Amino acid sequence: MGLDSMRATGAIKRKSWQRAYAIRLFVSDVLVVLTAVFGAQLLWFGDASVDLASQNSMGVRLGYSAVSLFLVIAWMVVLDVFATRDHKMIGSGTLEYKRVADATIWLFGLFAIIAFLFRIELARGYFLTALPIGLLLLLASRWMWRQWLRKRQKSGGYVSRALLLGERLKSAHVAKTIQRTPGTGLMLVGALTQAGTTAKGPIESVPVIGDYADLLASADSSQVDTVILTGADEIGPDDMRRIGWELEARNIELIVAPALTDIAGPRIHARPVAGLPLIHVSYPTLEGAKRVYKRTFDIIGSGLLILLGSPVLIAVAIAVKRSGPGDILYRQVRIGRRGNAFGMLKFRSMVQDADDQLESLLDAQGTSDKPLFKVTNDPRITPVGKFLRKYSLDEVPQLFNVFLGEMSLVGPRPQRAAEVALYDDAAHRRLIMKPGMSGLWQVSGRSNLSWEDSIRLDLYYVENWSLTTDIMILLRTVRAVVTPEGAH
Repeated sequence: MGLDSMRATGAIKRKSWQRAYAIRLFVSDVLVVLTAVFGAQLLWFGDASVDLASQNSMGVRLGYSAVSLFLVIAWMVVLDVFATRDHKMIGSGTLEYKRVADATIWLFGLFAIIAFLFRIELARGYFLTALPIGLLLLLASRWMWRQWLRKRQKSGGYVSRALLLGERLKSAHVAKTIQRTPGTGLMLVGALTQAGTTAKGPIESVPVIGDYADLLASADSSQVDTVILTGADEIGPDDMRRIGWELEARNIELIVAPALTDIAGPRIHARPVAGLPLIHVSYPTLEGAKRVYKRTFDIIGSGLLILLGSPVLIAVAIAVKRSGPGDILYRQVRIGRRGNAFGMLKFRSMVQDADDQLESLLDAQGTSDKPLFKVTNDPRITPVGKFLRKYSLDEVPQLFNVFLGEMSLVGPRPQRAAEVALYDDAAHRRLIMKPGMSGLWQVSGRSNLSWEDSIRLDLYYVENWSLTTDIMILLRTVRAVVTPEGAH
């Protein structure tokens, strides 16, 4: 194989899998939009040819089939304009879903404005059916494709071969973050670090294959398609520019990993100043309109779930009552937003007065000094309680906490005062938001996660909250409940 062909191999691999995946998304989007739009037309008008009523003076009469076709084309164009299939963000994170939602909502508003300006009497049922159902189907199809992608990535396919470039400590942080996060689409095949330190062994199990001077030779021999610059004092601006030119000639993607951790994309804004690509980081806020959105979402969501889940609430209450002596509901004092205490409701899943035994059980397993007060193989749990906990049915009464404003559907998990007393300064940032029935760490491993990982995920949620994130966590919660793992 010649040198030029070796240089192109990595780029061909990168572009082929990402382009192929984007094509799959495009075809899927077309089918979904066609189904939603023409399905709505069929639902409201059947197979009859119906003209669109208009009060304008143009005298042009169109059938709903023409309107549906135009809506399909416009929807696909808007999805493309909003870069919903951009290879830099498809397959991971929530930005892909947010862009799909934003594109659909924008299209919804645009059509409403056009109908108003041209006095087009568009059937509201047709319009209000096609777009919401289309949005749900688009999000569902993207999620299914992402599960398909995850399976391929676990077997080594549909990934980018990446090379780390930077100081050992900085490369170790990046490598650890990538390796513990599934679905990044990056396979770390090697690392290049400072001269004289290459003999110290692998960096977070990533083999060190040379120093900075070996970059181009290592990129060619390893057939990588991505280089991740983690940071190095020895690599100056002029070196960076030359590296960029050389990688561009080989069609190798360059990623610069800034020293910013657990910050989501929407908070990062690039601003070129005098040729410098400065990065602006906005601070997390949950006041004003954002707080109203979240509270409205909580009221509507909890109210609907209470109404629809009332038969389950009654059935579980009967089962708890028959499981043994004691109250049906268990009220425990937890710490909420800004350190305010509240009574969190649960269906009783333990024997009566179980809290009196907690301290001795924690002492027996040697975890009384850890913030997560979890007892392994807890003997206090009743047989009915074990079933309720496995499927999180004991948590359902917290919907009333949410409806009353003491909790949120999604947020950091509320903890006892004794646990909060063990918080460090970083962990205290969990308390700037209302606690949630579900959260990022609950859907990422539930009780199997360490305290450090739980705090990291909760802080990531607090720092990067969005309504789209809440919806995605709730969808993942349903899956976690249906296929429980790690519940205590």
